[in-house]
Amino acid sequence: MNEQNIVISCNNLEEKYRFNKVAKQASGAVLYHCGDAVLLAAVAIDPKPVDEDFLPLTVQYIEKSYAAAKIPGGFIKRETKPGDFETLTSRIVDRSLRPLFPKGFHYPVVLTITVLSADPLVDMQIAAMHAASAALYTSDIPVNQVVAAVRLGKIEDEVLINPTLIEQEDSTLDLLVVGSGSDILMIEMCVNASEVEHVQSVNELEEEELLEIIDIAQGAIEQATVAYETDFTPAKKEEIEVIIAEDKEDQELYKYIAENYAEAVSKAVQSMAKSERSQALKEVKTTIMDALEEKNGEEADKELVNKMLEAYKRSVVRSLILDDNIRADGRTLTEVRPIDIETNLLPSVHGSCLFTRGQTQALVTATLGDAKAAQSYEMIGSKNTLYETFMVHYNFPGFSVGEAKPQRAPGRRELGHGNLAKRGLEPTLDANRSGTIRLVSEILESNGSSSMATVCGGSLALKAAEVETAKLVAGIAMGLVTDGTRHAVLTDIMGLEDHDGDMDFKITGTVDGITALQMDIKLGGIDAEVLKNALHQAKEGRVHILNIMEEALKNLEPSNALPSMVEFSVDGSHVPAIIGKGGGTIREIIEKYGVTIDIDRDTNVVKITGTSKENVEGAKEFIDTIISTPVKKQMVYEINKQYSGKIKKIVEFGLFIEMPDGYDALLHISKVAKERVNNLGERYNVDDAIDVIVLEQKGKKVELCTPAYLL
Repeated sequence: MNEQNIVISCNNLEEKYRFNKVAKQASGAVLYHCGDAVLLAAVAIDPKPVDEDFLPLTVQYIEKSYAAAKIPGGFIKRETKPGDFETLTSRIVDRSLRPLFPKGFHYPVVLTITVLSADPLVDMQIAAMHAASAALYTSDIPVNQVVAAVRLGKIEDEVLINPTLIEQEDSTLDLLVVGSGSDILMIEMCVNASEVEHVQSVNELEEEELLEIIDIAQGAIEQATVAYETDFTPAKKEEIEVIIAEDKEDQELYKYIAENYAEAVSKAVQSMAKSERSQALKEVKTTIMDALEEKNGEEADKELVNKMLEAYKRSVVRSLILDDNIRADGRTLTEVRPIDIETNLLPSVHGSCLFTRGQTQALVTATLGDAKAAQSYEMIGSKNTLYETFMVHYNFPGFSVGEAKPQRAPGRRELGHGNLAKRGLEPTLDANRSGTIRLVSEILESNGSSSMATVCGGSLALKAAEVETAKLVAGIAMGLVTDGTRHAVLTDIMGLEDHDGDMDFKITGTVDGITALQMDIKLGGIDAEVLKNALHQAKEGRVHILNIMEEALKNLEPSNALPSMVEFSVDGSHVPAIIGKGGGTIREIIEKYGVTIDIDRDTNVVKITGTSKENVEGAKEFIDTIISTPVKKQMVYEINKQYSGKIKKIVEFGLFIEMPDGYDALLHISKVAKERVNNLGERYNVDDAIDVIVLEQKGKKVELCTPAYLL
C-alpha cells in the first residue's frame, strides 16, 4: 500500500496523519503531526491469545529528550523509567481505547506512542490520544471505532475548545473528554485556583454548568469522529483472522444454581463484611462442586462453575438494586457508609488523619517543608526545570485487601489515584504560598473508593497541619446499574458494586461545587439525564460527608511536631545589620536558636522557621533588637578642625580614636608628633582623652593628626 497523507482540521486543531510511511512491520502505525509536534504511534499484536478472560492491552507513551533538543540530565544519558506525565498519559489512552476492543478478544496488544518532536504549544495528551486511535483503527486488528479527545478551558466565562498550553495557564477549568460518536467514554476534570494574594476563590464548577460544558464537548467529539472515520477508512488494513473467545456459558448449570442455591448466594452477597462475603461465596462454590460431582459421577468443570456462579451473583446484586432499591450491604441507593475520623493521632507528624468510611480506611499525613523541598521535574515542552510544591503520594499495600504480597514501587493505578486526589485538593490552597507540602495516603483497608478517602483524609490532614485552605474538600465515588430501560445511580460504591456495575464516577468538591472528577463508562456511553442524576446525587453525598468532616475539626488538637514559623517585614536599611559582616550575625542567630532564616532581598520579608515556637520567638526578638538600634551615621568632619576623642585601642602602627559620633578613626603613628615615636604604649593608655585634627575625609576614610604634629 502506498503512503497516504491526510490533513484534518477540526476543533481548533490542524492535524496531519501519514500512513504507510514508517514502522511498516507493525500491525498499524501512523506518523502524526500537529504544529511542530511529531509522534509515532505503532501497535503490535501477539498471534497467540492468552487463556485468561481479559484483554492484555499495554499502552506506553514515551517522550524522547531529543524531541526537545535536550540531552537527558543526571548520570545516565539515556531515557530510563517513565516520568509521572508519561505514565498518566499512558493510563488515559488505555482507559479510552480499551472499550473499543470486541468482547472475547484476548490477544496481547502493545500500543507504543513515541514523541519524536515536541512543540511547547501542543497538548501532548490530545496528540497521543489521536495518534494512538488512528494507528489502532487503521491496523489489521478488528477495532472498528475511532475516538476523539477534546480539552475544554474557561477564561473569563468563555469556554475554549482545545486551548493552547499558554491559554491553559490562564484557564480556570481543565476538562478532558474522550468519546466516540455520540458516546462519552472517559472524563477527567479539575479546576485551577486563582492566583490571589490570599485564598479567596476556589473556582468550583457547579453541576449544571459542568453539564452544559460536557454537552459542548460531546458535539465536538461527534464531529471529529465522523471526520476521522471518513478519512481514515481508505487507509485501513485488511483485518487478520482472530479467535473471539466465547463466554463459557451453561444455561442448565445457571438454572441449577438459581433453583438450588438462590438463598445461599443471596445471603453471601448481603454479608456485611467484604471478607465474609468472599468466604461465603467460596463455600457456596465448593458445595455446588461437590453436589455436581456426586450427581454426575465425574469431576465438575471448576472454571465453568465459577463463571456461572459469578454470573448468577452479578444478577442477584443488580436485581436487588433495580427491583428492590437496596444494595448488597443493606444500604439505600443514596446512603453513605458510616464514617469515623481521628485527627493528629501521630505525635511526631506535622498533621495526620485516619479517615474510615465503611471498610475503606486511609491514613493520610501532611509534612511541611521549605521551598528547597519541592520536587523538581521537566516537561518536554519546557526549557526550564519546574518545581512541584504540592505532592500527593498514594500507597496501596497488599494487606489492605487481604493479599500477601510485598510492597513495590507505585504503579499506574497508584500514580493515577494520587494525581486525582491532588487535582481535587490543590484548588483550595493559596496559589502564592511559600514552602512545600507533601501528603501521603496509606490505604490500610480497601473496599471501594480509596482515592476518595484519600481526598477526605488529605483535606483534614492539611487542616491538622495548620495549612491555610479556603474550604474543606470531600470525595465520593458514584456507580450505575442499568438493564437498558431502568437505571439506578449508587452513592458511595463499594468494591462489589464497582465490579458488577456499569460506571465508575469519582467526584471531589467543596460545599459549593466540583473541584475534580474522573469518569469511566463500562457501557457504550452514558445518557445526559443519567449523568445529571449522578452529579446531583453526588452533591448530596458530598455535603453529607463535609458536614461530618466539619464536626471532626471541632475536636482538632494541634500537633506538637508542627513547625513554628513567623514572617515579618523590615526596612531595607536594616537587612545588612541582620546579616552582619560576612554573614556572621545571621549565622549566630541560626546556631543559637536552631532556626532557619530566609530573607527576601526584593521584598525585605524575613521568614523564621523552627521546630520550637519558643526558639522562633527568641530569634525574632534578637532581630527586633538589631533593627530597633538606630543605625549610626558617620559625621562629615570639618577639615583642619580640632575634635576631642578617646583612645579605643593601641596598635604598633597607631591609635584607634573614638570620634564624637562614635566612629572609630585611625591616628597613624607617623602623625602623632613631629619627631618619630617608637612606642605609643609608653606615651598613651586606652581610654585616655586625646585631641585630634581632621586633615582629610574621603567617605569612611578619615585622616587624623595631633595638634603637636602641626607645630
